[in-house]
Amino acid sequence: MIKIACAQMDMAFDKPDENFEAAKALIREACKEAPDVVLLPETWNVGFFPKDTLNEHADLNCERVISEIGALAKELNVNIVAGSVANSRDGIIYNTSVTFDREGSVVNVYDKTHLFSPMGEHLFFEKGNNVLRFSLDGFSCGVIICYDIRFPELTRSMSVNGLDFLFVVSQWPKVRIPQLKALLRARAIENQCFAVCCNSCGKAGDTVYGGNSMIFDPLGELLAEAGETQKIISAECDTGGLEKIRNTINVFRDRRPELYI
Repeated sequence: MIKIACAQMDMAFDKPDENFEAAKALIREACKEAPDVVLLPETWNVGFFPKDTLNEHADLNCERVISEIGALAKELNVNIVAGSVANSRDGIIYNTSVTFDREGSVVNVYDKTHLFSPMGEHLFFEKGNNVLRFSLDGFSCGVIICYDIRFPELTRSMSVNGLDFLFVVSQWPKVRIPQLKALLRARAIENQCFAVCCNSCGKAGDTVYGGNSMIFDPLGELLAEAGETQKIISAECDTGGLEKIRNTINVFRDRRPELYI
């Protein structure tokens, strides 16, 4: 059994100092219920995304995230999937997720691989090229960022050798929340893993973000869901049933990869 908490955040657009304080306060609040893992949403340091000041306000090599959120993970003895931040590396901006274990050590760094061209993300950010799994408390985990969830090839490449938790951090608009729910449930069922999404809420420019962070079990059952305002949700995930689910319908044994493009 592992307890997961999502800190659904209404971030201040283009105000990293304010957002860092808010994120840390939400993590502390979530930890009052003793979760094993806490998630934050996508680009919580600046919002999605301030075009004019992005270079100025992006985190430099994720140094502030590592310093402040990593220290908090160690202090609170909790694993933290620190959403993602606008991150400047060698003068190039990435949408980067950093995950910390209970010691505050970095166990995963992931740059968003599919950039959301309808909002021009590809014009301001560089796409990543790494897809990694990592371990938290002995469980196999992977993280993707928002638009990535529309590409099932990505999550299947993570899960083919066994994935227990798929973490999705997002800034998903209110108008398309039904699609997010359908996609997250599908990723849980097809990959036989827990699928956990921490979304943002509130408004940035003309875009209203939809909240509705949610946690699905490997059978597609909804374990927890937030509304449209800032909120912390959590769920106890019974990992003891994973092997039974995979043995009952062994989709990985029955794959035909030689036919897939």
